[in-house]
Amino acid sequence: MVLHVRNMVCPRCIMAVENILQKLAVPFTKVKMGEVLLHDIMSNELMQDFEIELNKIGFELVTDTKMQLLEQIRIIIREYVEDESDAKVNLSVVLSDKLNYDYTYLSNFFSAETGATIEKFYIAQRIGKVMQLLKQGDASVTDIANKLGYSSAGYLSSQFKKATGVTPGAYKLSLIKAKANL
Repeated sequence: MVLHVRNMVCPRCIMAVENILQKLAVPFTKVKMGEVLLHDIMSNELMQDFEIELNKIGFELVTDTKMQLLEQIRIIIREYVEDESDAKVNLSVVLSDKLNYDYTYLSNFFSAETGATIEKFYIAQRIGKVMQLLKQGDASVTDIANKLGYSSAGYLSSQFKKATGVTPGAYKLSLIKAKANL
């Protein structure tokens, strides 16, 4: 049995869901971003307990198939951003291959359900990754641009400023000032 869980965004989320399953003594095969593979079907009572525990830590059990597809799109985009090795493969190809749907359908579906395009969600995830790398402080904007598959540091800076209102350099400077004030 496969269960779909919304709001899983990192490896810690996987560990948190695994901990819940272990706490409830639910035998499972695997937990990955947005999915739980169980050995057997859960009883209704156990399913309710699982859902309550998920909700306590900000996760949500997704039973609607439309919402499952939407969450799968989000997860694939997050994984695509995190895995720099995929940067050379077009996101539309990755989504189509992993979900077995035409990209046009996925794009129209995502826009209809969220009010935003896949591209805007992808850019937001990339900018989030840029911010994370800038916070780590050991990489230049050029290094980050290369790592994340941007065509140039200038393009990264332009996209970053459009999304956040400040340049990557100004953002990094604000982080340094904030640390100094602590």
